[in-house]
Amino acid sequence: MGFRYEFDDTSPFFWVFLVVFILIFLVVIGIFVYIIVRNVGQWNKNNHSPRQTVNARIVGKRMDITNRHRTRMGGTMYTPSSTWYYVTFQFESGDRMELPVNAFQYGMMAEGDYGQLTFQGTRCIDFKRQ
Repeated sequence: MGFRYEFDDTSPFFWVFLVVFILIFLVVIGIFVYIIVRNVGQWNKNNHSPRQTVNARIVGKRMDITNRHRTRMGGTMYTPSSTWYYVTFQFESGDRMELPVNAFQYGMMAEGDYGQLTFQGTRCIDFKRQ
């Protein structure tokens, strides 16, 4: 003797739940596929872009810090973070371009520095101060 539940697949609630579950699953999978295709497309575009070296001045620097609050089993809170670094360059023509850089490059650059920027698409290859 005990509790027994019989599954009723003729209930309209079952079909509504099933359709909603499948739609949410497809939307999540679609978002992942979109992100992957977009990133691979940007990587491919960068690889096929010409490598350019131009004179530029650093006119801005910024960091984008992302924090996520997590709870471990046992209730302990921890906050992993990610830091993304960006530098804005101004060319002699007056045009500006913001490029992501790694932490080492970011630390070696200062606003007002002038030099030769080598970039390929949206990828900063090198910046040599003059």
